[in-house]
Amino acid sequence: MEGRANLTRALARKLYLRASRALGVRRPIVPRLELHVSHACNLTCESCSHYSDHGHRGNLDPATADRWMTAWSNRIRVKEFNLLGGEPTIHPELAEFVPMVRRHWPEARIRICTNGFFLHRHPKLPSALAEAGNSDIWLSVHHDDPAYTERLRPVRELLAGWARDHGTKVGSQPSHSKWTRRYRGFGADMLPFEDGRPRDSWEICPARWCKQLHDGKIWKCAPLAYLGMQQDKYDLSEKWAPYLGYQPLDPACSDRELDQFLAVEDEPVCSMCSAEPRKFTLPNPMPNVRKVSSPVQSAAGSL
Repeated sequence: MEGRANLTRALARKLYLRASRALGVRRPIVPRLELHVSHACNLTCESCSHYSDHGHRGNLDPATADRWMTAWSNRIRVKEFNLLGGEPTIHPELAEFVPMVRRHWPEARIRICTNGFFLHRHPKLPSALAEAGNSDIWLSVHHDDPAYTERLRPVRELLAGWARDHGTKVGSQPSHSKWTRRYRGFGADMLPFEDGRPRDSWEICPARWCKQLHDGKIWKCAPLAYLGMQQDKYDLSEKWAPYLGYQPLDPACSDRELDQFLAVEDEPVCSMCSAEPRKFTLPNPMPNVRKVSSPVQSAAGSL
């Protein structure tokens, strides 16, 4: 029965895409499209699905991002566009990405997903969000111990001020409460799970609707999109070869290829992730908790 239900959902998705084409709707909807504006992160959350705990560096050039968006804005409609990382507030020009997204996708909800510790560096951000409209900041909380909570206090106060003075919409989620392992090991010793049940892996995947815009192409999920960075840094085990061979969607694709890509749910590459939830207690991800002059700087650590 479950297999039949899965087949029915996939068929319904394909029929929807075909009907959209027949009605002259030439831009299928992507529910969520995400962009790393920075690969760096000030936290070290173990088993991060974006590999942000592995010390990657690099900020995305806004002109490059604009070219990537230009290649896709006439091909797809986006329901929600997330600016994230890494940690997006590490990028000194974060506010510039907001009107850029709005220009390419006028109807999309724009969301900035952040741990919040560097928001004070971006005084122009609330005005940019207000001008763009239909936008918000999503605060991702990665621990609940007293040290982390205290370091987060000035961040919450800053956001409360933005909400009061600029109408900034703010959401929050306790990411640490539902943390699961996305791979085994760390660095060069990292390995895929390969439970051999890709449908089960897809069903429990928190990123199954989170397409990534990376290198100008659209990727199925973050673990696949940024796996190449891991390979470049660590020369991973041959176990990763099938997943490193994944081919993302190129903007030169045909309408049929685009439809097929968006209709796919589970596929063999999903086997890299666990087929069952492997929860664990996330250690405090702050790289240090030294007492310094600024509680925000202490929580962020040094880059």
